[in-house]
Amino acid sequence: MGVKTPKESHIVMTEIVLPNDTNVHGNLMGGRLMYWMDIAAALAAGKHCNAPVVTASVDNISFESPIKLGNVVHIEAKLSRAFNTSMEVHIRVWGEDLTHQYKYKSNEAYYTFVALDPNRKPRPVPPLQPETEDEKRIFDGALRRRQLRLILGGKMKPEDAEELKALFKKE
Repeated sequence: MGVKTPKESHIVMTEIVLPNDTNVHGNLMGGRLMYWMDIAAALAAGKHCNAPVVTASVDNISFESPIKLGNVVHIEAKLSRAFNTSMEVHIRVWGEDLTHQYKYKSNEAYYTFVALDPNRKPRPVPPLQPETEDEKRIFDGALRRRQLRLILGGKMKPEDAEELKALFKKE
């Protein structure tokens, strides 16, 4: 299984915000955006491992700027780290107002996916080698985010989270 880079999993999904996608304030509904983000992240994860994938978790999603009716949504997704059978996908979302010709950041998040074999059981995924400084920074933080997800999901004891403990140790 060969090493892959984040750019090999890079996906950009583009949507337009239509009336059925909005709330009473004319903003894109958060649930609709999360649905689109899940699709983009699944495409990136599947592209990395060349296998079917399932969503395992979604980290905190904070909405920085609303995306208005008629604006365009650009969802950028690419792998941030590969573990044994799971993959973390980093997503950045941009809104674009075509009338006023400007693009703005809406939010970002991390989704985790598990690759499946033909029997729908977890299967190993290729390792990931970050290239850019931004990719390396995000890659380095992925182990801490993973440990936090495992603790919150009840799959790891806080005292076993060595990467998280290192953040609070006094040297």
